[in-house]
Amino acid sequence: MSTTWQTPISSFETNRRRVGALKSLGVVSVGDALTYYPFRVTDPVPARALREAKIGENMAFAAHVRGVRVFPMARRGFRLIADVDDGDFARSRHMDASMASLVFFSYRKSYVDWIQRKLHEGALLVVAGEPSVYNDRLQFTHPDLLTVDPAAERTEDERTEWDDGFGEIDGTGFGEDSGADGSNGTAGFAGNSAGANTYAGNLKYDAESIPEALRHVCRPRPVYHANSRISSEHIHESIEKCMDALCGDEYAAAQAARALQQDGAPDAQNGESDLPQADREARTEALAVAVPDIMPERFRAEHGLMHRAEAFMSIHDPQDRRRFDEALRTLRYEEALVCQTALVQSRDSSRKATATVCADTRLKDDFVASLPFTLTDGQQRVIDDISSDMARDYPMQRLLQGEVGSGKTVVAVAAMMQAVGSGKQAVLVAPTQVLAEQHYESIRGTVERMRGDAQSGESDEKTTHNDAVDKGGQVDTGDGTASQDGGQPADSPVLLLTGGMKLAARRRVLAQAASGKPCIVVATHAAFSKTFQAPNLALAVIDEQHRFGVEQRESLNAKGSTAPHLLVMTATPIPRTAAMTWFGDLDISWLTELPGGRKPISTFVVPEANGPLMAEMFGLIRKRIDAGERAYVVCPRIDADAKDADDAGGSGDAEVGSAFDATYDLGEDDEQREQRPPLHSVAEIAERLRSLPQFAGIRIATLTGRDDDETKSQIMADFEAGVTPILVATTVIEVGVDVAQASCMVIFDADRYGLSQLHQLRGRVGRGGTESGAFLISRAPEGSDAAKRLDVIAGTLDGAEIAQADLEFRGAGDVLGDVQSGGKSGLKLLRVVKDVKIIEEARAEAAKLVAEDPTLQGYVQLAGAVLDFTRGNETFLTSN
Repeated sequence: MSTTWQTPISSFETNRRRVGALKSLGVVSVGDALTYYPFRVTDPVPARALREAKIGENMAFAAHVRGVRVFPMARRGFRLIADVDDGDFARSRHMDASMASLVFFSYRKSYVDWIQRKLHEGALLVVAGEPSVYNDRLQFTHPDLLTVDPAAERTEDERTEWDDGFGEIDGTGFGEDSGADGSNGTAGFAGNSAGANTYAGNLKYDAESIPEALRHVCRPRPVYHANSRISSEHIHESIEKCMDALCGDEYAAAQAARALQQDGAPDAQNGESDLPQADREARTEALAVAVPDIMPERFRAEHGLMHRAEAFMSIHDPQDRRRFDEALRTLRYEEALVCQTALVQSRDSSRKATATVCADTRLKDDFVASLPFTLTDGQQRVIDDISSDMARDYPMQRLLQGEVGSGKTVVAVAAMMQAVGSGKQAVLVAPTQVLAEQHYESIRGTVERMRGDAQSGESDEKTTHNDAVDKGGQVDTGDGTASQDGGQPADSPVLLLTGGMKLAARRRVLAQAASGKPCIVVATHAAFSKTFQAPNLALAVIDEQHRFGVEQRESLNAKGSTAPHLLVMTATPIPRTAAMTWFGDLDISWLTELPGGRKPISTFVVPEANGPLMAEMFGLIRKRIDAGERAYVVCPRIDADAKDADDAGGSGDAEVGSAFDATYDLGEDDEQREQRPPLHSVAEIAERLRSLPQFAGIRIATLTGRDDDETKSQIMADFEAGVTPILVATTVIEVGVDVAQASCMVIFDADRYGLSQLHQLRGRVGRGGTESGAFLISRAPEGSDAAKRLDVIAGTLDGAEIAQADLEFRGAGDVLGDVQSGGKSGLKLLRVVKDVKIIEEARAEAAKLVAEDPTLQGYVQLAGAVLDFTRGNETFLTSN
C-alpha cells in the first residue's frame, strides 16, 4: 500500500507506545507529522578528541566501551556508568587517547538493562554531549549515542568471524522508546539503520560506519515540543520515517544501491564522499512526487521560496541554519497564502448570498434622537456604515471592535432598530445570562423611553410617527410582518431568551419569535438551538464574538428565509495586523473614543508581600464603600480544592460551573510549577476579607461559574443595590457586567493573567463617571517577565498598545480568544506581529488568484489545502 498524506502513522509504525505518544501531541497521520514543526535547530556539534574537550561545550567523538557498571541508588532507581576510551579516534586527530565516563540515571530497570545491552564491553560508539568533570574525570551525563557496526573496522575474515560469533548471542531487547521516562535516550535515525547489522537479539546498530554516525550527530538537529511520553529525538525519528514512507519503494531501492556503491567508494571511510548529498537530492525528488507544491510557481519564484518538499527536508533534516531559516520562511508564506485565500473566498461567498434589505431608518433615527447623551463621532460614523450595509441585498459582515466602555451596545441597538423599523426581526446573542439580562433591561428601557418621548410631544415629526406606531400603524401583510410604510408594530416587543428560563415563559418567547412579527430577541446560547425560529430574522448581533464558534454563527443563517446581516462585536483589543489575519472576511470598524463623562481608571501594582500597602488599599476601598460605591475582587480559582487552570490543562468555562478560570501560561516545567505558590481562590479571599477590620460590618458576596442563573441574577442585583457592596468573583464578571456604582477592582494573582484579560476586567469599573481604580495584586519577582507585563497594563489605558504587547509577550491565543494560555491560534508558523509583510503579500496574491479563478480549478493543490484548512480550522475564521 502506497503512503499518502492521510496515511495513519499506525499503519507502518510498529511501536504502539510511540504511536500513542505521538497521538497525545495531535500527530496521527503522515501529514500531521510533517507539519509538526520544530521550534528551533541546534548548533552544529564539533568533533573533538577527549583531550580537546572544553567543559560546558557540546562535542562529539568515537570511542570503545571498556566496562559497564550498574549501581542501585539510595532512595530508588539505578545509575549506570560506562567507561570509554577514544584511542583510535584520537590518533586519527593526532591526539593521545583518553578515558571518560558516560552516566545514565533511571527509575526503570528495563531502561537500564536496555542501555547496558547497547553499551556492552567492546561496543563501538559515537557519542555527543556536554562534558563535565566529576572526581577529576571527564564525564558525559545522558549523552546522545549511536552504536556503530564494528565490522567497518575489520578485515573481511575478521568481519565474518565477528558476525558468526556475535550471531550466537541470544537476548531480548527493549523497545526503542525505553528512554521516554524523561531521559535523553539514544540518538537513532530511521533512514540509515534499516540495513545495519543486528546484535544482542533485536537491537540494531544505529550506523554502519563512524563517518556516517558523526555526520548525523554533528549536523544541526531540529528540536520539537515534546512531553514526558516521547522525546524530541524520537519525534524526529518518527518524522524521518514518515518522509521515507512517502518517498516510496523506488527511493528505498535506490538508497540500497547507493549504499552498495558507498562500500566501494575510495573516500567513504574518511567521510569525504559526495554520496550523502546525492542521496539527499534523490530523497527530495522522491518526496516532491508525494508532496506536490501548494503555492503557484510564479508566487514562489517572485519571493525566492523553496519547493514544499525541499522545505520539509530542510526543516526536519537541516544541513545548516541558513537552509532551516529559508524553509521556515517558505512554510510561513505557504500558511499565509492558504489562510488568506480561505478568507477571500469566504468573503466573496458571503456577498453572493441574498439578504433582506433593511432600508427604513426612521426608527433608528428616532432612537438616536432619544438618547440622553450625544454620540461620539466614532459611534455616529459606525452607525452610518452599518445603516448603509443593511440597505444592501447581500449580507453585511462587520466586526465592531471597541474599547471597554466605548459604547458598542448603543451602535448595536441602533442597527436592531433599523431592522425592526423595516418590519423585520433582530437577535442579539450574549455569552452569559448576566450580560443578556443587562442588555434586555437596557434595550427595553430605551424602547419605553422612546415611546415616552413620543407621547410627551418632544418633536412634531417624532410624535406623528410614534403616534402612528402606538395606534397600530402597522399594515398587516397577512404573513406576520409589517410593511415598509407601517413602521414599528404596535407591540414591537423586546424578548429575553435564556437557557435558565422556566418552560412556560420560554415557550411564550419562542412562539412570539416564530410568529415572524417584528421584535428584538436578546438571547444566550439558546438562540442557537433548533427550537428557536425567527422566520423574518434580518440582523444577528454577536456580542463578544470570540465566545462563539463558526458553527453556532452559521446556525443563525438557517433561522430565517434569507441570510441575516451579521454584526460581531468584541471589547478584546485586536491589533490591526492581527485583525487583518483573522478577520479578513469581515469589514472592520474601530471605536477608540470613550463617551463623555468617563474618567481614566488609575491602575496600581501592589506586591502582596507588602503588608502596609495592602492594608492601605483595603482602607481606601472601605472609604469608597462608605461613600456608596462598590468593589469587585477577582480570583482565578473558586475554592482551594480546585487545581490550577494550567495544571488541569485548559481554560474554565464559567457558564458551566468550572472550578477555576484560565490563567496565563508561564511556560514552566513540572518542577517549577510545583514550587510556585497556589493560586488564590474565591472562597479563601472572601473569608480573608470578612476577617479584616477594614470591612467590619460590610456584607461580602461571592459569584462563580458554579452558581446557577437565578443565583447569579440575585447576587448581581444585591451588588448593584448596595446590599453586598463587595463582590468576590472569578472572571465570570469579565464581560459586559455594568454596575455604574462600581469604582474599585482588585485582581489577585494578576501576574497570572494575560494583558488583554486584565484590560477587560479593569473596564468593569468607572462606568458611572466616578474616579476609579484597579489594584493588581502580584507575587511576581521584581524584574521578571510577569512583572514587566503588569508594568505595561499599569502604564497605559490604550487597548491597541496593550494588545500589541500581549501579542509580543505570549502569541495570538489570548488576544484573539483561542485559548487563554496563548498557545493555540489556528496557525502553526505564521506570526501576526512579525510576519505582517508576508501576510500582506499573501493577501494580495490570494485576492488576485480568486479574482482570476474563483473556484481555483487551475490551482488544484492550493484548492485542496484551502479546503483542508477550512475543515480543520473552522474556528480560525472567527477566532473561536
